[in-house]
Amino acid sequence: MKKFTVIVLVAAALFALASCGAPKQTFVNIASGGTGGTYYPLAGAMAGIWQDGIKGMNASAQTTGASVANVNLLREDKADVIFVQNDIAYYAANGLEMFKDKAFAELRGMVTLYPETCQLIVLADSGILTVADLKGKKVAVGAAGSGVEANARQIMEAAGITYADIQVQYLSFNEAASNLKDGNIDAAFLTAGHPTAAVQDIAATKDIRVVAVDDALASKLISLYPYYTKTMIPAATYKGVTADTPTVAVKAMLAVSTKLEAATVEKMLQTMFDGGDRLTAAHKAGAMITVATAQDGMSLPLHPGAEKYFAKAGK
Repeated sequence: MKKFTVIVLVAAALFALASCGAPKQTFVNIASGGTGGTYYPLAGAMAGIWQDGIKGMNASAQTTGASVANVNLLREDKADVIFVQNDIAYYAANGLEMFKDKAFAELRGMVTLYPETCQLIVLADSGILTVADLKGKKVAVGAAGSGVEANARQIMEAAGITYADIQVQYLSFNEAASNLKDGNIDAAFLTAGHPTAAVQDIAATKDIRVVAVDDALASKLISLYPYYTKTMIPAATYKGVTADTPTVAVKAMLAVSTKLEAATVEKMLQTMFDGGDRLTAAHKAGAMITVATAQDGMSLPLHPGAEKYFAKAGK
């Protein structure tokens, strides 16, 4: 009997030691966007980097309705890391716009990523040369309540256009691309890092134009909504578009809640930047994700884990 007790105690001790040495299993769900945008391929690359580089981490990327939907998924504990535009993140944290009276006080910034370009796409023979020409047209403004929809509404506002002046179509990236190709709509707003897969898809079979947001319109927009910045879509970004096109952009970022452990966030940032080549391989926008620009346009208080990482990184 004593021998049996000794064996049991030894076995228990060995099990305890083994358990102490085993990495803690951490499941991380990354809420991204639609498959036609930039978030999804980058989220897939991040999931691979984190799963391969952090022992015990099981990471996966989820297709979603993007920024606004992602904030709600994080709030409901259905996501752990979210892609979100910096303007939408600010609205969520402060209970503004589509989050009016629904502030998400636990929302924290992890890292800013790259400029998200606001792109107004039309067919080349549409006759639409400026934002003002959208009056009376069928215009895809993004999914209802999405970040794209907020951008479309605000850009048109700066041009003196309201939804009453157009035929509003609430469509995702892929739906907008399909409907523009088929002639069911006249124009589509898309906000994503360029080149955007959905726009490339349209340009593969149709001649397109990227409508400019000129300097005067961009300046007016920025005076109303300071999170926008002026940017340029270079010539040849899309098939048949031979001139540089001025427009505006917001900043893509990753956000988390205060529930995620600081050590986990710090380790995720470290491995993400160490695996930067995999981000670039996933999408050209990945090349713009750097430590040097990782807090540019940050619209939220940093998560403690991010603060610790950037303090060590000297940024």
